Amino acid sequence: MTLEPTGRLERTPTGFDLILTRTYRASVDDVWASVTEPERTARWFGPWRGEAAPGRTIEVQMAFEESTPWCPLVIEACEPPHRLAVSMEDEAGSWSLELLLTQTGATTELRLVHHLASTEHLGATGPGWEYYLDMLTAARTGAPRPDFDDYYPAQKGYFESLA
Repeated sequence: MTLEPTGRLERTPTGFDLILTRTYRASVDDVWASVTEPERTARWFGPWRGEAAPGRTIEVQMAFEESTPWCPLVIEACEPPHRLAVSMEDEAGSWSLELLLTQTGATTELRLVHHLASTEHLGATGPGWEYYLDMLTAARTGAPRPDFDDYYPAQKGYFESLA
């Protein structure tokens, strides 16, 4: 894990994509399980409940957020073990996300793509995703959980500069 920000921003026809990448020495199936099985997502993001399938809505608990809210999450696409696309709305706005996994040899790359209409909240969103992906890394390796205070506001300027 590094506390250096890794995100990059790409312009798209409909806005922007915030892209963050992590690489794991593991099979794509193992990394897929880390991001889709509720007992494993509980270790780094939060558990989920419901009947998961494309077009369905599940509930995800934001276990590491204040008040640990449950939020509806729509599964837009699920193509195991390579692509998961989801969307949700909460008090912070609309979220359209994709997780893309690619295995090369014994290594799997995970790309989180947050589709954005604007860069208005990039200074807060970017550090949040860095934190959650480092939480995933800690859960996979048994390392101590990172502290969000190490990400925000320290990385805010970096992400704002991408816009």
